[in-house]
Amino acid sequence: MTYIAKPKLHHPTLARNKVGHTRRDYEGTVSTLCAGCGHDSISAAIVQACWELDIEPHRVAKLSGIGCSSKTPTYFLGNSHGFNSVHGRMPSVLTGANLANGDLLYLGVSGDGDTASIGLGQFAHSVRRGVNMVYIVENNGVYGLTKGQFSATADRGSKSKRGVANTDEPLDIIGMALLLGATFVARSFSGDALGCAARSANEMTRSVPATRTAPSTISRSLTLTSSA
Repeated sequence: MTYIAKPKLHHPTLARNKVGHTRRDYEGTVSTLCAGCGHDSISAAIVQACWELDIEPHRVAKLSGIGCSSKTPTYFLGNSHGFNSVHGRMPSVLTGANLANGDLLYLGVSGDGDTASIGLGQFAHSVRRGVNMVYIVENNGVYGLTKGQFSATADRGSKSKRGVANTDEPLDIIGMALLLGATFVARSFSGDALGCAARSANEMTRSVPATRTAPSTISRSLTLTSSA
């Protein structure tokens, strides 16, 4: 029933944050992802974090690439700015938007394919350059949109639905982010709702536009591990 729009009416007793918004005001459309997908848990964590931090939705710009993970910005912060870019090229588009308007909080959402394969160079250079952003990688080690191939972050020895074992070593994007000078790096599990929301909130507090001082001090990277 994902074609049914969410009702716009809010119950009058819903709690409001310091800027007068309920948690519902930070939601997006109904998700069209598979039932039980960990990506939806990450979207819920972002909604919770933004509500608790009293962030005005119109002060956020969310950008993504291509893939199941890159569909998720539709499901949170429906009243914020948004752009769905080309596969693996989200960091470049976000960098350009940031240069044009540095007063917004930039939220980049990507996946293990979008970041660790076709967009690996984009990921590395956005961190190296110190782009002021929250970079979320929804990593489940599999290309879910194309039905189950191993991604570049899949653990060696993990098996596909057909029982084939992965013989390649995974890329460590957490290690790469640290090596390239990201100022805040965290990993969470989508099945841990409270921990996921707490790490999202921690990351966003470090990416407010007021912290824009020098490129070496404003690079952001956050990895959230989604269940397969």
